[in-house]
Amino acid sequence: MARFILSRIVSMVVTIFLIITITFFLMHAIPGGPFASEKKLPESIERALEEKYHLNDPLHKQYIDYLLGVVKGDFGPSFKLKGQDVSDIIADRFPVSAQLGAIALGLILIAGIPLGIAAALKQGTWVDSAVMFLAIVGVTIPSFVIAAVMIYVFSVQLGWLPPARWGELDQMIMPSIALAAYSMAFVARLTRSSMLEVISQDYIRTARAKGLSEKVVVFKHALKNALIPVVSYVGPLAAGIMTGSFVIEKIFAVPGLGRFFVESISNRDYTVIMGVTIFYAAFLVVMILAVDIIYALIDPRIKLDEE
Repeated sequence: MARFILSRIVSMVVTIFLIITITFFLMHAIPGGPFASEKKLPESIERALEEKYHLNDPLHKQYIDYLLGVVKGDFGPSFKLKGQDVSDIIADRFPVSAQLGAIALGLILIAGIPLGIAAALKQGTWVDSAVMFLAIVGVTIPSFVIAAVMIYVFSVQLGWLPPARWGELDQMIMPSIALAAYSMAFVARLTRSSMLEVISQDYIRTARAKGLSEKVVVFKHALKNALIPVVSYVGPLAAGIMTGSFVIEKIFAVPGLGRFFVESISNRDYTVIMGVTIFYAAFLVVMILAVDIIYALIDPRIKLDEE
């Protein structure tokens, strides 16, 4: 296990290094500069800004300086937000997105997995049909449509929940459900198909033939193997939803990282774009490592040290 984790950490470092390099040179290859706008700045001011942010240094020097800064956790200053560092912006915005994502992830797991199990165990009944209908609705209807419908029904018509902002418990309900809807439906379908495949295996039939109760067969023998595909899906999903969803954050005015990232693209705030991209990549590879470890703990047949 230790050798496996060490090898994956080395792989993570290499991956993040490549992402930093690719992101840096792509940003510098984009036509125009970070201070380009419809109203062109006087040349003297633009030159002074480039000198202030060392944009007139040779490209290789900028790259080395940026790389050394990232190693120290310094992503540089924002070009558009005066007096703010990218690291501080991420530290301020990420907890909001992480909180929204964590609530949504909890809903996905708490609702999606039990619904999938119930549909598999009640295959062909009204329970199965109802779960599959809800899953199809959740997968096919875009999250922004679900968000708009929820705002209209629960805020405009019924007045039960506030339509926007973030911080209070009642302000978290609709954004979390809207963000979780698609993945909740997908996890339910994935759990159902995986459970159906597992309970048709010979070892499950053998367990039943030995007289074990259905509860023991399902939860002790079948569930662990049925959850393997779900775990594989949830790892990258967690990284995605916990780093921010622009659409949901924009609709509900949530001051998260996803909304700010897209706004920084519109503003050509290159250091913010690079910093958030690198942060997201690092978060993603850490989550993938966590999934690999959980995957092995669920399925003892996997030998990590042999990989």
